[in-house]
Amino acid sequence: MSTLITPGELASAIDAGTVRVLDVQYSLAGDGPALYAVAHVPDAPHLDLDAVLAGPPGEGGRHPLPDPAVLEAGLRAVGVDDGDTVVVYDQQTSLASARAWWVLRWAGITDVRVLDGGLAAWRASGGAVTTEVPVVEPGTVTVRPGSVAVLDADGAARVAMDGILLDSRAGERFRGETEPIDAVAGHIPGARNAPMAEQLEADGRFRSADELRAYFAGLGVTDAGEVGTSCGSGVTAAHTALALHLAGFEAVPYVGSWSHWITDPDRPVETGPAS
Repeated sequence: MSTLITPGELASAIDAGTVRVLDVQYSLAGDGPALYAVAHVPDAPHLDLDAVLAGPPGEGGRHPLPDPAVLEAGLRAVGVDDGDTVVVYDQQTSLASARAWWVLRWAGITDVRVLDGGLAAWRASGGAVTTEVPVVEPGTVTVRPGSVAVLDADGAARVAMDGILLDSRAGERFRGETEPIDAVAGHIPGARNAPMAEQLEADGRFRSADELRAYFAGLGVTDAGEVGTSCGSGVTAAHTALALHLAGFEAVPYVGSWSHWITDPDRPVETGPAS
């Protein structure tokens, strides 16, 4: 069964009552709740990326791992029970959905699916939207942190040298030509650039599994090699990990990513194209 779900498949699953749908609309401006207020899938509560799917920004980076107790409380508040099939969606590109997919799996929720193309695809298929906020029965899920692996800074450095570390930021940020968010420009030495936009179709859906597999193979990814992902703060890194998963490769994100890497001035910085 694919990790992705189409609007038609989601509609059928909702009618059958077999899924818990969560809205994770998000932007860097932090206006996920405002996006949710404009339109969302009926009966889907909002799960805030900044408040629940990440810890407070600081030494761990801009989007570190969430505190397990905070994550558990947040998931229970939106009605998640142990054993649920959870479907997450965002506006269109699956950026926030991929972060939710990865964090929920890290928390021990094994059946997490992503609405390919997000709310835009849902609406284009004729799916209904609403502004009504549902009343949700609290869930009983138990968070089991560490259920999937994560890279720290030392691990990311090792993978960059001995395996393949893919940095999913735009090329100009990877090369250090511009840095609109973080205090230092550049990338982890040895990393290779795999911009998120290159993994998607124009409408925000993921490229086909065969296309993604060829794309990542062109960057040196193999079935036998170790693969990690990185980005600015650990959100887009999860997106690339999902794209790799769809292509048949398993990758481990560096959740702190560049925003954590640069907190230690002794860590090396590389600029320009990948060597």
